Amino acid sequence: MAGRTVRTERASATREQIVIAAERLFAEHGLGVSNRQISEAAGQGNNFAVGYHFGTKTDLIRAILRRHDEQIDVLRQRMLAGIDESAEVRDWAACLVRPYTEHLAALGRPSWFARFGAQVMTDPMYRAIIIDEALNRPSIQRILVGLAGCLPELPYDVKRERSDMARILLEHVCAERERALAEGTGTARATWDDCATGLIDALVGLWLAPVTSRGEQS
Repeated sequence: MAGRTVRTERASATREQIVIAAERLFAEHGLGVSNRQISEAAGQGNNFAVGYHFGTKTDLIRAILRRHDEQIDVLRQRMLAGIDESAEVRDWAACLVRPYTEHLAALGRPSWFARFGAQVMTDPMYRAIIIDEALNRPSIQRILVGLAGCLPELPYDVKRERSDMARILLEHVCAERERALAEGTGTARATWDDCATGLIDALVGLWLAPVTSRGEQS
């Protein structure tokens, strides 16, 4: 029994080392990083360690996402409890942004999660994983419903376009800030909290911007 417990703990520690190494390598070098490179970075002499513990790259990416998303969701639910059924776009935008930026701040520096997410979102197959993971969370569903209830009537294609713009803005602003902090270069905002405020301002403006019809284009 004791031997089984030790093996279980050792396997859990190995999985954690692999997840941490993979997140950093994917963030810095893209998703083309090999299992051998991840195993070496995780201090594993066995080049098959990644496949043994996670199976496929998809499973590894899901493990990295869930390692962070569970913590972010706790912050998200706490924020949702404080806004009730708000009719303000800004409140729902804050529920999307601040749990993410608070988590990034808590990671310290350097961190890699924002850059990892940006890399994943460039790949159509893996992007679907992030979207699937997000939409399966009741807290995200509640935010989307609450936000939709505050927005003016928009044509479907405009609504879809602005949702894509909002996602890209959130992903890449955070990824660029994370990169700047890791490299020790200047950032537009002093703190992650300030960064969140700027993002929320931008998202509110994006979602409430007037719509120019095709007939009004110059």
